[in-house]
Formats: sequence, C-alpha cells, structure tokens
Amino acid sequence: MNKYHARKTPYEGYVFDSGKECQRYKDLRLLEFAGEITDLTVHPKFVLQEGFIDRDGKKIRPITYSADFRYQRREGNININGDYFVTPVVEDVKGVQTQLFKVKWKWVKKLYPHIDFRIVEE
Repeated sequence: MNKYHARKTPYEGYVFDSGKECQRYKDLRLLEFAGEITDLTVHPKFVLQEGFIDRDGKKIRPITYSADFRYQRREGNININGDYFVTPVVEDVKGVQTQLFKVKWKWVKKLYPHIDFRIVEE
C-alpha cells in the first residue's frame, strides 16, 4: 500500500497501481472486445523532453510521462474510404493529483494536441 492507500494489483501480466486502475483496464478490455475501441495499450510512455549530454559531458536522461492507458476510440462517422474515424485517447486513473502529475499533464497535452487526454477519477 502506498501513501495514498492504493494497493498494487497484478492482473493479466500487468501490475496496476490500484484496484480502480485494474478495474478500468477490465472495462476497457470489454469495450475492445465489443469493437468500441481498438489498440489498447497499458502504461504507454510519452517523451516530454529528449535526453541530452550537458556541457560537462554528463548524460541527462529524458523526461517522460507514463499514462495508464492508450487506445483508439471509434467515432460514429465513416470517412470516404468506408472506415470509421478514430480518435486517440489517453487515460490516467487518479485518486490524488500530485503537483508533479499536474505539471506533466499540462506538458503532455501541449506536446500531443491531437490526443484526447482524460483523467478518470477514482
């Protein structure tokens, strides 16, 4: 249990930070099975700043944001090729929004404006 009283929850080879996150995964798997979403990815990473070598020769690691889930949501409209339009969606299941999370959330939304970012409240 962490300081926010969430318990790590293993399921299908993944380790989720909380039972709520695990439950959201189960819900998304059902939506994927029903064809409402596709390409479900667990714990996708987004680069906020590339790593680099500073002027002293020290290697600086990249800054990344790890979300809980990423998937493609099918839209109701069909394009001229007969395919459904899809919207990339990224979700983060949150009980507590830390200051670091709030900063990275703004940053990732700025760098990836084509993605529909969502917070799922616990």
